[in-house]
Amino acid sequence: FAVMLPDDVIAGETGCLKQMVDAYEETGGAMVATMEVAPEATSSYGILDAVNDGNNLVKAKGMVEKPAAGTAPSNLAVIGRYILTPKVMNNLSKISTGAGGELQLTDAIAMELEEGRDIFGYRFEGQRYDCGSKAGFLQATVAFALSRPELRDDLSAYLRDIVAPQIAAE
Repeated sequence: FAVMLPDDVIAGETGCLKQMVDAYEETGGAMVATMEVAPEATSSYGILDAVNDGNNLVKAKGMVEKPAAGTAPSNLAVIGRYILTPKVMNNLSKISTGAGGELQLTDAIAMELEEGRDIFGYRFEGQRYDCGSKAGFLQATVAFALSRPELRDDLSAYLRDIVAPQIAAE
């Protein structure tokens, strides 16, 4: 089954989940969407410890949810798209609270590794917007609006009109 977190909006020529389903057909096993983040941002994400084979697919050796600064095993962040097996539901019932005092899906997925099952990270092609923040929501709204032919011209003109005076004042 697939899980999509609504605060992660991903724009791409091919949808992120479709990319993952295509990769899943080759690999089987649980799969998480992943992207590189700045090292200082790793404490805000689930992070993969992975074997990098140089393409979009990486094999996870471990996962850690919101590692303390400087302790992340990589800068490959887990982004809100997952292909999971029903086994993860059993794992959720076994885990204790993790980062932020919450049950973390990342911890339940990591148990799959401990039980000898494969987990893959998929580096999706596309632009991710963090709509869990006000700025990310606004960025996504503007980007999607500018991609629509019936909105592009009017919105572009509006943005130029409100930004030009600010640039001139600098």
